[in-house]
Amino acid sequence: MAHDHSYHHHHEVNDKNLSVSIFLNIGITIAQIVGGFISGSLSLLSDALHNFSDVISLVLSLFAHRLSKQKANEIRTFGYKRAEIIAAFINSATLIFVALFLIYEAIIRFENPVEISSELVIWLSVLGIAFNGFSALLLKKDADHNLNMKSAYLHLFTDMMASVAVLLGGILMKYLQWFWVDSVITFAIAIYLIIMGFGILKSTTKILMLFTPENLDITEIVHAIHKVTGTHLLHHIHLWHLNEHELHFEAHLDCKENISIAQFNLLVDEIEEVLHHEFQINHCTIQPEFDKNCAKDFIVQD
Repeated sequence: MAHDHSYHHHHEVNDKNLSVSIFLNIGITIAQIVGGFISGSLSLLSDALHNFSDVISLVLSLFAHRLSKQKANEIRTFGYKRAEIIAAFINSATLIFVALFLIYEAIIRFENPVEISSELVIWLSVLGIAFNGFSALLLKKDADHNLNMKSAYLHLFTDMMASVAVLLGGILMKYLQWFWVDSVITFAIAIYLIIMGFGILKSTTKILMLFTPENLDITEIVHAIHKVTGTHLLHHIHLWHLNEHELHFEAHLDCKENISIAQFNLLVDEIEEVLHHEFQINHCTIQPEFDKNCAKDFIVQD
């Protein structure tokens, strides 16, 4: 018997901000690619590459966000509720792949440093700070409530920080002729991308693999429910995130007496209250059983 009470009234994401960020990043990407080739700056080109990955990730985030709003039907009974989780997974993986490529390029350039037109690097990095900073600011509020938007926000925020690093490097190259610093900054940007991307990659992987949420303990949940069910005991339990905002619980309830459907419904109502108020679980499915010969463990391999 399944129940779905809309307990969670989650923040509504505004995709107009995402659209503005896409156009801003297309502009800065083109400017930095041209400027990077003219100046010979690897750090500027690396920033441009990251910006290009931003454009792709932002478009993917926008597409996934709109797709997730489509209603469920007979073919897709959950609709596209996981579209944003998949987008966040791809975006975070992209951050890491881009970072690995930048590390490779930085090592090669460090071994063979070249003279760089630092003035162009300085002006374009300032432009990058302004555009990416504004874009990140647009998505900041949504990022606090949505993993997909958080992955897009991190792309923008890390790119803003990368532009700050490029600016500092440009200044050092202009006044001290430290051209090797271009590779060092590129390497630092890459490490930062890996650190930021890994957290989201880990979270989205756990959701896609239907892992038990880290902040919940199944044994603790069972003990809380058994306080209201008495001798009727839970087994064969599954607990997972459908998406960020929907937490699903399903289990079998081994009834010691042959109770009526009306009595079972009352038990389910009490179970739902416990799940919602104590564990913020907003959807549960409980299967009743009586005198059935099957495994009674909390976790049973299907």
